[in-house]
Amino acid sequence: MKMKNRSIKGEHNKPILLDVCYKKNNRKKPLVIFCHGYKGYKDWGAFDLMSDNFIENDLFLVKFNFSHNGGTVENPIDFPDLEAFGENNYSKEQDDLNSVLDWVLSESDFKEELDKNNITLIGHSRGGGAVILKAAYDTRITKLVTWASVSDYKLRFPDGPILEHWKKEGVAYIENTRTLQQMPHYIQFYEDFVKNEEKLTIKTAAQQLQIPHLIVHGTEDATVPLAEAKSIQNWSEKSSLFIVEGGDHGFGAKQPWESSELPVDFAEVLVETIDFIKSKNE
Repeated sequence: MKMKNRSIKGEHNKPILLDVCYKKNNRKKPLVIFCHGYKGYKDWGAFDLMSDNFIENDLFLVKFNFSHNGGTVENPIDFPDLEAFGENNYSKEQDDLNSVLDWVLSESDFKEELDKNNITLIGHSRGGGAVILKAAYDTRITKLVTWASVSDYKLRFPDGPILEHWKKEGVAYIENTRTLQQMPHYIQFYEDFVKNEEKLTIKTAAQQLQIPHLIVHGTEDATVPLAEAKSIQNWSEKSSLFIVEGGDHGFGAKQPWESSELPVDFAEVLVETIDFIKSKNE
C-alpha cells in the first residue's frame, strides 16, 4: 500500500509532507527513510516509481519533503513557495528528519508492520549529507545509504566578493534551469551554518559512524564529483563504495520521469541498496 501525501507537523511552522509505502501483512519490516536533495522532493524523477521495489521486498519506506523545500501541501511537486525555499537551512532539515522519524515510530497503526530496531536512512545528494549527520548522532539508526552524497556543506557556500555581496543584499538567487524560477537563498542560510558549523560538518559526523554504510556514486556525476564519495568512504569506518560506471547524478533519472520502467543505472542502485539493507538483517 501507498499512503500518499500525509501531512505531519514539524518544528518550523511548515507541514512535512510524506508518503508511507509498505506491504500490509503484520510482519515487522526494516524501516527505511529516504531524504531528497537540493531542489528536490519526494516525487522527483523516479523516486515515486522506486517505492514499488521497496514494497515488493517487504521493506517499510517513508519518503518525505523537507518542510522548507519550496513545495506545499496543495502542490508538493516543484516550488510554489519560494519564500519557504529561501528560509531553508541545514539545521531545519535535521529537525525535519527527526520529526519524521519520531512520527513513524510513534504511530500505533504501524506497530505490527515495522521493526523499530532496524532503521536505515537513505539520502540523495544534499540529503546524503543530512543522513550522515543524523546517523552519527542518533543511536536509533542502524544502517546508512548515501547516493551521490556531498561531503562538505561548507564547499556549497561562496566566499570572497560573492559572499560579501550576499551579506550586503541579504538574499542571493539561483535559477532553476527546468522551471526558470529565480530561487532565493536568504543570508540566514549561511549564518545558520556558521553558527552550527561544528555539528553540521559531514566529515566529523562520518568519522563517528559505527554502523554499516553503503556509499553509491556515479563516475560521470557532474554535480558532485566521485572524489567526494571517496572522501566519505575514508572517513566512515564501516563503509563500502559502490561505483556506477557511467552513472550521472540522478543515476539516469530526470524530472519528469514518464516511463513505467526505472532507468538502468537507477535500477542497479536500487538492487544494490535493497540487498545491502536486507543482508544486514540476517
